[in-house]
Amino acid sequence: MKQDSEITVSPQQLELLGSGHRFRDEFCEMLEHIYNDLEWAEIRDMSSYMKVYRIHAGATLFHEGEDGNYMCTVIAGKVDVHKENWHFENKVVASIEKGKMFGEMSMVDGEPRSATAVIATEAILAILTRKDFKRLVDEKPALGVKILMRVARQLSQRLRRTSGILVDYLEG
Repeated sequence: MKQDSEITVSPQQLELLGSGHRFRDEFCEMLEHIYNDLEWAEIRDMSSYMKVYRIHAGATLFHEGEDGNYMCTVIAGKVDVHKENWHFENKVVASIEKGKMFGEMSMVDGEPRSATAVIATEAILAILTRKDFKRLVDEKPALGVKILMRVARQLSQRLRRTSGILVDYLEG
């Protein structure tokens, strides 16, 4: 079943964690520890474009090959990223923990999901849909640039790590 016409998780495994001014302050405090390079006002602005969910362990957030309509920031918990190998065996290729983003590649390039994301331990995720990100960029362009710089930095770090693994593999 689809929630918010973007997120595909069964309702039994997905819980919207609140709304309103009181919850917004709590949500901003969660984000402040992760987005510590942003001003408080920017965190408050960003939070108004995001939703925060608790998702139970074992839920599949998205599958490889699906359209990518949102990216996530892990507030708490752990998400495993799975890929199928040439023998169609499902392998965990990364574990994403607090403070890290995932799902951003499809948000940036518009291509289908490159992997499957499975909630490894109960997790709290801040979700930014493509539609809300476009709205954020239109309404708060400076904040949009800061978020894109963070995404670019994370993609660069992953590419460097993957290149190192590839070199080790080719030499071994």
